[in-house]
Amino acid sequence: MKFNLIFILSFSGFAAQLSAACPTEPAYPDVMYPELTLHTNLGEVVIELDRRRAPLTVNHFLHLVTQQAYDDNIVHRVVADYVVQTGAFKSDLSPVTSCGKLFNESGNGLSNDRGTLAMARYEDPHSAESSFYINLKDNHNLDPNKKSWGYTVFGYVVSGMEVIDQMGQSTTTFSPQLEAKDVPLKPIQIISVRLNQ
Repeated sequence: MKFNLIFILSFSGFAAQLSAACPTEPAYPDVMYPELTLHTNLGEVVIELDRRRAPLTVNHFLHLVTQQAYDDNIVHRVVADYVVQTGAFKSDLSPVTSCGKLFNESGNGLSNDRGTLAMARYEDPHSAESSFYINLKDNHNLDPNKKSWGYTVFGYVVSGMEVIDQMGQSTTTFSPQLEAKDVPLKPIQIISVRLNQ
């Protein structure tokens, strides 16, 4: 099934992402709906996170932002008319250092609609670390159902969706370094992710 190949991240030869101890304190505790800017080599994308619906995921994501884990990342997977995925690799193809694994919050009432952000994960529903994706269309097959966990939606694009759409039109290829397909032929860089204050 297509979505399993994309979000399980089961690249052959892919080493497990590095993990560091997770901070216990809340990140930016006074901001219920944090707004951040993704600075990319194709333009800026502003996102808003929903701490009310996905508190664990948003706090985890914000701690990674404060650690600058998402700086100098690449978009490592693009599937046209489906998703754009990043947050797993630096531009030198080294893995992003994550802060432990996340409890799956996919039953929070948020759906994988176009323009939403959600956490990528392995087959284990509670294995999300740092990688996330942005939906290029409504992908309700990624939502939870009576028989399986879904993928946790935790925010959405406020502005700059045209930049994401441009990423979604990228020519992709098989990457020998990542041993994965759907890798943009021309690198797409996430230069930095910063909280808007």
